[in-house]
Amino acid sequence: MVPNSLRRWFVAHFVADMLFAIPMFFAPQFCLGLFGWTTVDPITTRIAAAALFGIGIESLLGRNADKPTFIAMLNLKVIWASTATVGIAWGTVESGNRWGWAFVAVFAAFLCVWSTYRIRLGKSAQ
Repeated sequence: MVPNSLRRWFVAHFVADMLFAIPMFFAPQFCLGLFGWTTVDPITTRIAAAALFGIGIESLLGRNADKPTFIAMLNLKVIWASTATVGIAWGTVESGNRWGWAFVAVFAAFLCVWSTYRIRLGKSAQ
């Protein structure tokens, strides 16, 4: 069984991803400029936005899926959140942009949520 709390987290994740994906996709320089980025590559920013769109929209679409589908989506979310956390932390150290730590915190928090549910669903499958 998939907990209703996880289904709600998937909807919250959709909202969070859209809050960042939309401005990053349509106004990358303005959006990232608000967070102290002085050099913005609009192509790379839009690729990151596309990943947020994909993962966020699938969170909304898949919120009523069955357990095996949730396990697959959680695997993706754990991989995405863990590598994003490390990558953003690394980039923050290199760039010195203090806003990066806020993004590290957001991704690390989602990583904790996804990992916890992935472990719970995995244990109940045995």
